[in-house]
Amino acid sequence: MTDAVSSPSEIARRAGLPRLGGRPPFLQYVGALSGRRALLLELARSRFRASNEVNRLGMAWVVIRPLLNAGVYGLVFGLLLPAGTRPDNFVPFLVVGIFVFQFFAGCLNDGAKAITGNLGLVRTLHFPRALLPLATTLQQLLGLGPMMVVAAVICLVFGEPLALRWLGLPPALALLAAFSTGVGLVAARATLHIRDVTQLLPFITRLLFYTSGIFYAVDRVGLPRPVEVVALLNPVHVYISLVRGALVDGQAVDGSTWLLGLGWALLSVIAGFLFFWRAEERYGRE
Repeated sequence: MTDAVSSPSEIARRAGLPRLGGRPPFLQYVGALSGRRALLLELARSRFRASNEVNRLGMAWVVIRPLLNAGVYGLVFGLLLPAGTRPDNFVPFLVVGIFVFQFFAGCLNDGAKAITGNLGLVRTLHFPRALLPLATTLQQLLGLGPMMVVAAVICLVFGEPLALRWLGLPPALALLAAFSTGVGLVAARATLHIRDVTQLLPFITRLLFYTSGIFYAVDRVGLPRPVEVVALLNPVHVYISLVRGALVDGQAVDGSTWLLGLGWALLSVIAGFLFFWRAEERYGRE
């Protein structure tokens, strides 16, 4: 007896032909991403330049924009909030908080548009789709570098001493970048499935902005203890605290905050990659 006629897909599978748009094994997928490092870097660089070159001041807006935000919020909340909710070195405290949040919000908002905003590219070229949200994070990192230089100068101008604790800045930023990468990957897939997510993101971003202790000290506003604990566990507040602990005197953090930062970063980047990878074959088809 002869076997029943096999389907074309079964014949192709036996011949070792991969299915177009199929999801590769996870480690193979990570290896493919590593092999596209040059493309990743070029995407981030070109988008970073394009986002600012049309303005007369060009790349200067990378720093001017968050500085203006810091000035506006510092003026408003410096007048409205009781003095007891603010540290003595309020300007460095505020600038660091604004700059860190600006980076996180950029990764979240741009990551959400990484797939839906590049459907033409996704549908015509074969490459690991995670490359697109990763490029948005790298693009934001290119802007974070100058912002941190300006933040360090502001801290020195306002009397912050150059100390060994500044060595904590690179690991704090690395944890922030890892966490933001995972958030961007989750947002990229979620937005593809439910386009209404883009309508909710401004409200989510605003909620995080006002609850992350950017212009006030969480432990000074008199929150009920359970609410204060939740606020202190907020990952955005954790990373703001780590960066402040490196740059701002009197804002030192203990080992538990570092452990929280490490835990949030690992959870976000691992869960984000797995969540995004599991839908690899669906990108460009929905």
